[in-house]
Amino acid sequence: MAPKDEKSLYDTLTAGTDVPASEDSFSLEEILAEYGGGRQRKLMRDVEAEVNPGPEPVFQQKDTAPFTPVKQTPPKPARPRAPEAPEAATFQQTRDKLISQAVDLEALEAELPRAPRPISLEEMVGSTVDAVMEEAQAGPLLKPRRGLFSRRKLTETEELYARPEPEEEEPEEEEEPIGPEPELFETAEHYREEKRRWSGAVPAAFCLALLPVLVLAAELRGLEVPFWTGQPFYQSLALLACLVLSAILCRPVFARAFRALGRKRCAGDLLAVLSVLVAAADCVARILLPERSDAMPYAGVASMALAFALWGGSREKQGMYDTFRTAALDDEPPYLVTETDRGACKQRGAVPGFYTAAVRDDMVTVWETGLLPIVLVASVVFAGLSSLGQGRGADFWLNWSAILTAGTTFALPLCWGLPFSRLAAHLQKAGCAVAGWAGAEKIGRRKGMILTDSDLFPPGTIQLNGVKVFGEELSKAASYAATMARAADCGLQRLFDGLVRGEGGHYETADDFSFYEEGGYSAAIRGESVLLGTASFMRKMDVRLPGGINLKTGVFLAVDRQLVAVFAVKYNAAENVDFALRMMRRGHITPILASRDPNITPALLKRKFHKGVKVEYPDLTARVALSEAEKDRGMPRALLFREGLLPYAEAVAGSRRLCGAVRRAAGLSLLGSAAGVLLSFYMVFQGAYNLLTPLALLVFLLLWTLPVLLMADWTGRY
Repeated sequence: MAPKDEKSLYDTLTAGTDVPASEDSFSLEEILAEYGGGRQRKLMRDVEAEVNPGPEPVFQQKDTAPFTPVKQTPPKPARPRAPEAPEAATFQQTRDKLISQAVDLEALEAELPRAPRPISLEEMVGSTVDAVMEEAQAGPLLKPRRGLFSRRKLTETEELYARPEPEEEEPEEEEEPIGPEPELFETAEHYREEKRRWSGAVPAAFCLALLPVLVLAAELRGLEVPFWTGQPFYQSLALLACLVLSAILCRPVFARAFRALGRKRCAGDLLAVLSVLVAAADCVARILLPERSDAMPYAGVASMALAFALWGGSREKQGMYDTFRTAALDDEPPYLVTETDRGACKQRGAVPGFYTAAVRDDMVTVWETGLLPIVLVASVVFAGLSSLGQGRGADFWLNWSAILTAGTTFALPLCWGLPFSRLAAHLQKAGCAVAGWAGAEKIGRRKGMILTDSDLFPPGTIQLNGVKVFGEELSKAASYAATMARAADCGLQRLFDGLVRGEGGHYETADDFSFYEEGGYSAAIRGESVLLGTASFMRKMDVRLPGGINLKTGVFLAVDRQLVAVFAVKYNAAENVDFALRMMRRGHITPILASRDPNITPALLKRKFHKGVKVEYPDLTARVALSEAEKDRGMPRALLFREGLLPYAEAVAGSRRLCGAVRRAAGLSLLGSAAGVLLSFYMVFQGAYNLLTPLALLVFLLLWTLPVLLMADWTGRY
């Protein structure tokens, strides 16, 4: 007889079923049918695996789900028991397993399945509504996280698509302010007077600076100069007089240097002025201080630096005069050149803003303002270290003069004035003017130029070789073609305008005008559907063409999908356009083709011009937008007073060449200034004045100036 606790478990298992309590045998399927739930099914699978071990995998089946193998576990040795019937033995082992698991009877009873009860439709709807209302009151199941890995809050929506987020409008660029601008011819007259005042004293300044150099060179050759050789007093007086005369001749340099200092600008002119003053103080110290080292003052080198500063200023005034003299030719110039996101663009002419851009500071002045104060301070510090730091206080002015003069590179005043004057003189002959550094830097920043139909094929280069009409009058065909060309605003407008006048036609009204990427236009004229374009465009628009027509640059007219006329158009290449395209290629400038004429394509340009021409051919929308930009009026960076592509290309290519030359010259000059300061400091610190002679320092500075002269000459050659 089973123990009491086993009997209670037996009664619990059989409670609520139709199996009578007195029945002794139970099958495994009956137990599994009565004992539902995930936890109990797992226990039954484990028990069945222990009861029926075998090499074959045991499968379980759920309704119509596919069979899945159940992992077998090795059987455990069972206690020897009295022999029983197979079904009774299985049930006995099941009870032993449940007892060994210490299953909570109350939880097990709660998990046992109950007999299903029918549910009415009203109860189902009511429970569904209650569940929805509870979920709405409880809120979303996933609460928003906070912190680094937070997610966006869940929002309920009835829309089947996501609303597009509003696009953030890009901040519009502020227009450059245009200050009060004088008349351009008055500005040209002002710079002409300035040029005369600066350039008149340049030869005398160089001759005066060469006098001590020639005397020192003669003495180096072994010649004795009266009142000079072996006479420190007379040498110092002569050099001091030379410095005073140089300062008088170069007084415009003094005035400009102090005006720039008042505007918080430090240019090369200021270093040249300070080097002259320090050299003059050194000449006085040589006369008054007997303990000063017996070394020749560097007054001749300082005078030469002042002469180069005067020459650089005169060349800058010459460039400004040529620029404003050209700009003053017409109050309303035909064209101007401005900058866009894609590159330089030629637009309708306007003068306001040209003066404002032309008188702005150049890049060399900006760079010098940031770096030359460091050179100046370093010269003072190095002079103190090499003189006062070594107990040679009397040599302070000598050492400072050597270091400061070595840092005052002759090329600094020439970096901007010399290349700009060369370019301004060249552009004046071409009929254009660039608005100083600001204008050249803007239009030369991007390697692109927007070209339209009239730029590549100016008036007179497009000719009509013949017309063939199919079933219509020539006057009507000419009127329709001229109307379409005018609506497209392409290069064919002039061609068809002459044709419609010669045939006695007239312009019509074009409605619903559209461009096509395939190379054509469409519009409605007098209720008829009109197409104008290339042969490939007509084929794609299902217009039948005669088999004998083979025109690469022909223009076809169709009305209501029927061919009406064929125009044989010939495009002639102009020599100045070919030269301009070659110039752009040498300057690494990419032409951006913004044509509206369907025949003007990169393939046509390669046939008509040199084969090496490479253009950027954007899509139709971009081409139309870029061609529309030609009708605007932006800030004038350059002014054009001649027709054709050549002045436009020379202004852009010359600006790029100018910017490149100025940047290289400025970088080289500033590097030479830093190198001169460091080398001269090392020599004066060692007291090697016999190596750092005025002639050696002069040759050093001239060698740094030679590349800048070559770059300035290279600016006007393109």
